[in-house]
Amino acid sequence: MKLLRALAVCLLLTSCGVSPDGPTPGGDAPTGVAPGVTLYFVDAQQRLQPDERKSGRLGSIADALALLFSGVAPSRGLHTEIALSALPRVTVTTELELIQLTLPLARREVSPLGIDQIVCTALGVHVQGGGARTAKVRLGFTIGTTEADTSRTCPLIK
Repeated sequence: MKLLRALAVCLLLTSCGVSPDGPTPGGDAPTGVAPGVTLYFVDAQQRLQPDERKSGRLGSIADALALLFSGVAPSRGLHTEIALSALPRVTVTTELELIQLTLPLARREVSPLGIDQIVCTALGVHVQGGGARTAKVRLGFTIGTTEADTSRTCPLIK
């Protein structure tokens, strides 16, 4: 009788769909609720530094860039390499592996470190929102030229 019960239990376990394969990968973990957005500014040694703005939400790339273009609190010892704009309206087009930004600035108003500030801020929001880490950013300027910059990555986001 005991043998019959053990055999019945074995048959049930083998036919219920339980497999001994181990865990199945589920992809990247969800990003969850963001404490805020990370903007990138420049320190006194001319290095990019993250500056988290606690807002209780991540927001969009355009929202983050509007904050970036409004400047930084001087008490943090950081500065921007981007000409501050009264109308920081950025057009954002996102594809699978490319973020196209059209900036309301002339190319001469943004230093190379300023370009990195914009690229790192945009990619940071994109990745934190679940986008691919391998995405690149292409900048276009609306004043003086409409020619788009080359595709870039952030030197700080790996």
